[in-house]
Amino acid sequence: MYIFIIFLAVLTSLIIMKYTKFITLKERASNAWAHVDVQLKRRYDLILNLVNTVQGYATNEKETFQKITEARSKAIDAKSVEEQGKAETELNNNLKFLFVVAENYPELKANENFKELQQKLSKTEGKIAYARKFYNDIVQKYNVIIKMFPNRIITNLFKLGSIDYFNLDGEERQRTNIEVKFD
Repeated sequence: MYIFIIFLAVLTSLIIMKYTKFITLKERASNAWAHVDVQLKRRYDLILNLVNTVQGYATNEKETFQKITEARSKAIDAKSVEEQGKAETELNNNLKFLFVVAENYPELKANENFKELQQKLSKTEGKIAYARKFYNDIVQKYNVIIKMFPNRIITNLFKLGSIDYFNLDGEERQRTNIEVKFD
């Protein structure tokens, strides 16, 4: 009888410890996502300022500005990590056109406000990349741990599912090598 009680106590303690570890990792992932979200919001503000600055010089590029504004809105309104990744990819693709437009206006490229916004955006992109990597590292650790035996039994018991990675739709896979030719 005592052996059964001791076994039950040890098993209960093990389940509680494992469950606490899962919840801790899940909360760390939520915290890491909050850091990503802060940087994304900063980026959205910078993009809006950048669009407004370019708009002052390039008044006949309304379609480009509209696409960027729509993509920015989609990114702000994203509800899940997967939605966020898709919206960010669309925003990045449209943002490239803004810089192409800027290339056509030498006085804009020389504008100090434009240069400063570009630098801030570049630094923010670096912060987003770091925050995204940190988030994905924690998610990977959590997702691996919950799939291992005997953890899988406990996660099924408490219905703890995996967490989505923050991936940009194929951005890394779609990059092509630059061809260098010497004549």
